[in-house]
Amino acid sequence: MHGDYQVFLGLDVGKDGHHAVALTPDGRRLHDAALVNTEAKLREVFDKLTRHGPILVVVDQPASIGALPVAVARACGHQVAYLPGLAMRRIADLHPGNAKTDARDAYVIADAARTLPHTLRRVDAGDETLAELEVLVGYDDDLAGEATRVSNRIRGLLTQIHPALERVIGPKVQHKAVLELLSRCGGPAGLRKAGRRKLVSIATKNAPRMGERLIEQVMAALDEQTVTVPGTTAAEKILPRLADSLRDVLLQRDQVAAEVEGILDAHPLAEVLTSMPGIGVRTAARILLEVGDGTAFATPGHLAAYAGLAPVTRRSGSSIRGEHPPPGGNKQLNAHSSSPPSRPLPTRRRRPTTTANAPRANATTPLSSAWLAAESTSCSRCSATKRPTKHGPARMHSLLDETHRDTPRNPHCHMPMCSRRAFADRRSVNAYRP
Repeated sequence: MHGDYQVFLGLDVGKDGHHAVALTPDGRRLHDAALVNTEAKLREVFDKLTRHGPILVVVDQPASIGALPVAVARACGHQVAYLPGLAMRRIADLHPGNAKTDARDAYVIADAARTLPHTLRRVDAGDETLAELEVLVGYDDDLAGEATRVSNRIRGLLTQIHPALERVIGPKVQHKAVLELLSRCGGPAGLRKAGRRKLVSIATKNAPRMGERLIEQVMAALDEQTVTVPGTTAAEKILPRLADSLRDVLLQRDQVAAEVEGILDAHPLAEVLTSMPGIGVRTAARILLEVGDGTAFATPGHLAAYAGLAPVTRRSGSSIRGEHPPPGGNKQLNAHSSSPPSRPLPTRRRRPTTTANAPRANATTPLSSAWLAAESTSCSRCSATKRPTKHGPARMHSLLDETHRDTPRNPHCHMPMCSRRAFADRRSVNAYRP
């Protein structure tokens, strides 16, 4: 965050009230007082400081309790940024004293904005589309955590009472057929009592292609164990409830995904993002929330460093120079890179349906999941580096070649959107091969 600002206003936000500290470029205090979390009081402080010149408002939490100050500052025409919590704690250690008060935190925020502008992060430009996406994506993250919790609970119960059955249906516990079996039949005793014919009828209705094969595996697993583990009776009652709960959560995730897709279609960069292999609705929404339009990054190397893809050089004294994976990076982007629809190349090979298309199925392997390992994320300044890979065929880039025909090529890489600025040399790239 650079600019010709005359006032740096640090806000340590809170639920009922904030603390505001305003500093001039030379460090002189213009304001230092508590502030009630109301629009009228916020406007009063902003209007008071406006006569000193342009204001940069910096908060330590841009969402939730900090949403109102951000909105009021934008309405008054002021620039807004935020200081991440980890950076704030490290900067606070550079100041004398060990006190932890709202006044001291607000001063640290304002002083960091004045002296260390590179530590600040830009808050989104107030786009209504991004604001709606942020709410929906946050709710989807909560649902994803709940789905994982319930899935682990189901697998834990099955491991306790019947490990062989868990090995069969545990990896597929979120499949509709498995959830229907658990909901209608319960645990091992209920499945055995239902019989093969009924189980096949239930499974094939929700999984026509793998239904019979799944039931064969289930029946074989049931025959492996004859002893009844203590607690099985209670587990038989709990498993149907957990299955119903998990099914409801997954249904809500599908509904949220449809709502996100509807909002995403209205964004000008959505078509560019979703056209890339390995990027779906949820990943595209997360990219827009974390990166925006990319204008905050001067080069693709800056974007790669922000995402945690640019290698870090370690060289000290007589040690040999080497590039290593960075320990940091944007955690939200890294988490979405491991989502099931964006798995690494070797696990995403399409299963051949006939003998004739078997070679084609092995050849048309999707690209890697990490969005920064794909092509440029937009036609504007938002671009990304590409991890060289020997798996993806070059013809998969033909569509993007037409869209980004004016993008300069790297003569040392066969990928059209590759940028060497984020990587020191070819040796450093090898550490990022999937």
